[in-house]
Amino acid sequence: MSRYEHEFVTMFAGLEKQLENIDNPRHRAILKNYRRHGLLEVSGRYQELLAPDMTVEHPQYRLHEGGQSIVLDGMAEVTAFYESLVAANALVMWVADQDIAVNDNGFSGEVVFNAFVPAPMLGESAFGNVQAGDDPSEIYLLRRTLAFVWPYDERCRLIGEHVYEDAASREITRPDPADVITAERAAELLAPEIDKVLP
Repeated sequence: MSRYEHEFVTMFAGLEKQLENIDNPRHRAILKNYRRHGLLEVSGRYQELLAPDMTVEHPQYRLHEGGQSIVLDGMAEVTAFYESLVAANALVMWVADQDIAVNDNGFSGEVVFNAFVPAPMLGESAFGNVQAGDDPSEIYLLRRTLAFVWPYDERCRLIGEHVYEDAASREITRPDPADVITAERAAELLAPEIDKVLP
């Protein structure tokens, strides 16, 4: 495995350990939904995470990053958002150091969030600034801390994502090209994790 692949594949190991100590069926269902959602998302399989058994018919995402706020209201806007990430080659991301609190309404927490981001996206306010002379085809590693609240409905389906960035935590580095995880490799690595049956 390359430098980041082990961390990528085991991104939810801490959450799986947390699940071992949770007996409440609703809380377990919410966290299992979150885990599956995350793995499907970064595998490019967003149609599956938006299916009626996982997400409500009218989700709302509220994303606050880089001094910019984006509200995605409804399935069409959320789907278009995922399509734009796929088109931009910006879906390979993973969480680390998760601190999750779950209750009947959903969960909240704070995570260290990593993402491989193509240089053109770094020019947008939501991601930062490209340095003069940077190769627009180059991939950067964006690392920052995010706080989030994800509400769930009575059927333990995701209602939406509310995400807030700690701008002071933002770090942008240039990884060795050999260490960059491609979208195709991400899907290959995570397929067994998506299908893993949790206790």
